[in-house]
Amino acid sequence: MDLEEKGRPEQASSIFLQAWNEATEDFEKFLAAHYVARLQKAVSDKLKWFHTALKLALKIDDPAVKGAFAGLYISIAKCYEELKDPVNAIKHYDLANSFKEKPADTGPFYHGTKADLQVGDLLKAWHGSNYKTDLVMNHIYFTALASGAGLAAALAKGGERERVYIVEPTGSFENDPNVTDKKFPGNPTRSYRTQAPLKIVGEIADWARQTPAELHNWRERLAKNTGEIIN
Repeated sequence: MDLEEKGRPEQASSIFLQAWNEATEDFEKFLAAHYVARLQKAVSDKLKWFHTALKLALKIDDPAVKGAFAGLYISIAKCYEELKDPVNAIKHYDLANSFKEKPADTGPFYHGTKADLQVGDLLKAWHGSNYKTDLVMNHIYFTALASGAGLAAALAKGGERERVYIVEPTGSFENDPNVTDKKFPGNPTRSYRTQAPLKIVGEIADWARQTPAELHNWRERLAKNTGEIIN
């Protein structure tokens, strides 16, 4: 991936193919096939590899991987478009749309903050972003990974202690588009967002915490990040 970012696609492609050849289980093969597909020069080869990645993803019972279905179907549809096959292109665009806002994750879900809240309280959208000054967020965010919620709590504004609440969505929710299908296919952080309130149903006190050095690195990365938040 580093070679790809440095504009050396042929070397990157060779290493992705090596990863495919050395993969020992379906998840590793899924990741490798996805990256091999992206760097194929011929559209027919790209389509073959994306189909391979999709076939593997369908075998893996993991919500983080299921978040990749929409992106995979879109990639396949675009290949069919380039191959002048509108019937299959439309079919796969429709499949992509059917997965876009239907995460399969059943939780439990967590939200990290420094706010002192009680069981039964509702967390709502339309508050300021922790990561971008003057940005009012249109959604409330949560995750199925306690460690991810703990990181959010550590990076949240305020001097109070970090808290990780167990929450239940009160309405529909979607994959967080700021992380889904970005650096990695799917939603590896199992991060979601909703415009409906989140109900607090409990609190946990033990999760995998970042070291001070790791938190420092996270804050530096956030300070340097100039990308737009999909709000």
